[in-house]
Amino acid sequence: MRRLAAVVSAGMSKIGRRPELVSRELVVEAFMDAWREVRNLDRKDIGCVYVGSQSETYEHQIMYGTMVADWLGLLPKGSMRVEGCAAAGALAFRLAVMDVLSGLHEIVLACGVEKMSLRTTSQVTDALMAASDAALEQYNGLTFPSIYAMMTTAHMAKYGSTEEDLAAVAVKNHRNASLNPKAHIQKQITKEDVLSSKVVAWPLKVYDSSLISDGAAVVIVTRPEIAKRFTDTPTYVVGMGHKSDTLGLYAREDISWPSAVAEACSEAYSMAGIGADDVSLAEVHDCFTINEILAYEAAGFAHRGEGHMLIREGQPEISAKIPVNPSGGLKARGHPVGATGLCQIYEIHTQLTCRAGKRQVPSPKLGLAINEGGSNSVVATHIIST
Repeated sequence: MRRLAAVVSAGMSKIGRRPELVSRELVVEAFMDAWREVRNLDRKDIGCVYVGSQSETYEHQIMYGTMVADWLGLLPKGSMRVEGCAAAGALAFRLAVMDVLSGLHEIVLACGVEKMSLRTTSQVTDALMAASDAALEQYNGLTFPSIYAMMTTAHMAKYGSTEEDLAAVAVKNHRNASLNPKAHIQKQITKEDVLSSKVVAWPLKVYDSSLISDGAAVVIVTRPEIAKRFTDTPTYVVGMGHKSDTLGLYAREDISWPSAVAEACSEAYSMAGIGADDVSLAEVHDCFTINEILAYEAAGFAHRGEGHMLIREGQPEISAKIPVNPSGGLKARGHPVGATGLCQIYEIHTQLTCRAGKRQVPSPKLGLAINEGGSNSVVATHIIST
């Protein structure tokens, strides 16, 4: 198993509606969280900064790379904003790993941030829909809830999944988030709460949907050979995948199957020399509850068309066969869009270094992160080991 790069520290802000802070301050909060966990590292040692951010709409701000480098005291180091809708954070992390792996820099900072709560729900929905096909989806009034609702009804019709299965995902992730002090929603819910919540786009309801959140996450990446200069407990990137699908859902052969997710997972597994059965835990992109069920299948945790059986059997619980979203996921930890992929890396690093407290997965060795943008139109996967 080749170690591509090392994670020596990861930090995350409190996720939620944070009216007292703007995005740069959220990044500072996450950075200081990570900085406390490293030694023998000066800011001047950081060679480059990659920042994932979904949209300039929320703060009327571009140049997030420069802004973050400035506010973290990293000028004049190079910086770059990375965009891939909700996959922006994982793509920033991928670039950081590639940068280190190439030998260009020894130490690189990957960041992700979004400050969404300044806008109304309709404005946020409109900003997110910029990741769909403008001519054939946006023009005809589609929103992401309706796009994912179509995926859901296709899966239900073809494989027999139900609204109760979706609700079970939400209940699990809220329970996990109740153990996560940085989560947006730390409230447990019942299946009845989910099923009786307001319909957004049938069969998806309010409790099937991820949150409008503010937040940031950062990860410090370096070469594996020098990682223990900075920490006694580095984790290592051993596999990566990066695949794309059509921008529009209408162009796909089977909307009940996220082919780019499956291919990105397969690429990461092949690079790491492992299979799905070797994974200790996973953080997956549950922007809507159906997407977690689809991820079970695409990641190989369940056969195609049988993801809903996995949640019925309780297999994705923290103490069960394959813990999925111990953080609470996008559903309850929160979904500050550009930061989400790095929130996933933060959780996996925290779990692998056994610092997750009450939500700690027993004896984890390998973690899989699946981050997606658009209607699973771009996917970045990472496998991290102890």
